[in-house]
Amino acid sequence: MYYKFSGFTQKLTGAWASEAYSPQGLRPVVSTEAPPIIFATPTKLTSSPTGYDYAGKNKVPELQKFFQKSDGVPVHLKRGLPDQMLYRTTTALTVGGTIYCLFALYMASQPQNK
Repeated sequence: MYYKFSGFTQKLTGAWASEAYSPQGLRPVVSTEAPPIIFATPTKLTSSPTGYDYAGKNKVPELQKFFQKSDGVPVHLKRGLPDQMLYRTTTALTVGGTIYCLFALYMASQPQNK
């Protein structure tokens, strides 16, 4: 037996196979004409592929050699001054945030005097 959802009773009801496979009375319509093309633009077909290089030169092998060089400097500081500034700023913000959180917890634990 086939079932379909009845919008009137809000329950499943018995139905014929054609009704069950086309819910709410919708029937597939076969179009006799092709739909209009949206965003129709002419396409260029070329026989030879164009060699566009959007990514640029592959720098990964050079960077691997640079960062794997054993010179005693940590990896996160290998590029010099910009890395040092980022590292020190991050460390300062972390320490400052920790101190501020501890201070806020201390102030929240003290009762208010009226």
